[in-house]
Amino acid sequence: MTDDAYDAVVIGMGPGGEVAATRLLQAGKRVAVVERELIGGECGYWACIPSKTLLRPVELALQAAAAPGVTTPPLDWEAARQWRDAMVRHLDDAKQVAGYEDQGATVVRGEARIAGPGVVEVDGRRLVTQHVIVATGSRSVVPEIEGLDECTVWTNREATGFEQVPGRVVVIGASAVAVEVAQYLAGYGAQVTLVGRGPRLLRREEPRVGELAAEHLRARGIDLRLGAGPVRAFKDGADSSLVLDDGSVLTADVLVLATGRRPRTEGLGLEELEVTLDGHGALAVDEHCHAGAGVWGVGDVTGTAMFTHVAKYQARIATAAILGRPRTARYDSVPRVVFGHPEIAAVGMTEEQAVAGGRRVRTSQVDLTAALARPWTYEEEPTGAWLGLVADADTDLLVGAWAVAPQASEWIHQAALAIGAAIPIDRLLDHVPQFPTYSEGFVPALEGLLD
Repeated sequence: MTDDAYDAVVIGMGPGGEVAATRLLQAGKRVAVVERELIGGECGYWACIPSKTLLRPVELALQAAAAPGVTTPPLDWEAARQWRDAMVRHLDDAKQVAGYEDQGATVVRGEARIAGPGVVEVDGRRLVTQHVIVATGSRSVVPEIEGLDECTVWTNREATGFEQVPGRVVVIGASAVAVEVAQYLAGYGAQVTLVGRGPRLLRREEPRVGELAAEHLRARGIDLRLGAGPVRAFKDGADSSLVLDDGSVLTADVLVLATGRRPRTEGLGLEELEVTLDGHGALAVDEHCHAGAGVWGVGDVTGTAMFTHVAKYQARIATAAILGRPRTARYDSVPRVVFGHPEIAAVGMTEEQAVAGGRRVRTSQVDLTAALARPWTYEEEPTGAWLGLVADADTDLLVGAWAVAPQASEWIHQAALAIGAAIPIDRLLDHVPQFPTYSEGFVPALEGLLD
């Protein structure tokens, strides 16, 4: 077994691993990157990129239908599929491999195992390093449902990579992924039923957000079965059926799992190092994304806010520490977005979370269609556009915000900045937003906190 020496070895080349490797290479470090599948990771090939690409034509068609003077364009599945395939590079990362090699990285294919402090083994090759950056991401959780293994089941990979739109789909889960998948499958013509064990969608957000999301999904013809858990599945010819605990049976061509993700740490040898794994296998890291024993963790593998933007942020934090410029990671102003029409965006704490943390809170909600001009210039009959805020009553600082409205993914960042920078409400009210925009909604919402 040969030994190759590096300043850093990055295991897993999704968005977090890519940012880490690129920053270290730019700093002149000798870097090896290890990837068992494709450089770009889950996000680039089977999650964020293909799902948002599939959502865009559906969103655009709905926007066109709501605006007078525009002929609603027909959806062309074949053209949409080709665009998706181009965006995921036809599952070919040859250009990415060449790009990293051109930067001076050593690209190693295979399953990595940390054999000891500073030693990574990949299929008989031994990489010796000062720093191991674990960025192995996460995998789909498959729930324990009797008979599920006999049915036609899709995880996020099949649900973003299918060639033909199925006629009937049952989506299991009520998360952001479930809401997005349900929207684009329904948009391309599938008959979609969404099953959620709990009483509402998006249970980690404000209850009002789940209510609004449900209204919009039902308006798109999506059947919601909330408060009904799956107990059994079975196959009958080409049909896959799901039995719910209320006794009803749902029959479909495919069952789509949107039931969460679990950090991918198995087989890495982490159990033998001086690091901590929680009950779900997540790698515990400190405020610098350091896990101990020369090991760093970034992205889903840490179990901290499983978003691509958090993985990239943690990579910036970890590499800053490695390069001798440590910064402290903060997660209090990380935005969360459910893409579709309309978009759903949130940041910070919900009212329930703030109260559970011992805060006295004030809240406000604004119907943007009643308060603003912008929704009426955007659609002929706008519905369901809302903005909500949560503030600490003792400090007059925002601690949370949510929005259900067009382009919410873009303008929620104003609230994120206010929370992260601890800008007082009085100072926020001195900000003058452009007319007519959805950002104007912050004015009545902030004033509502002072009533």
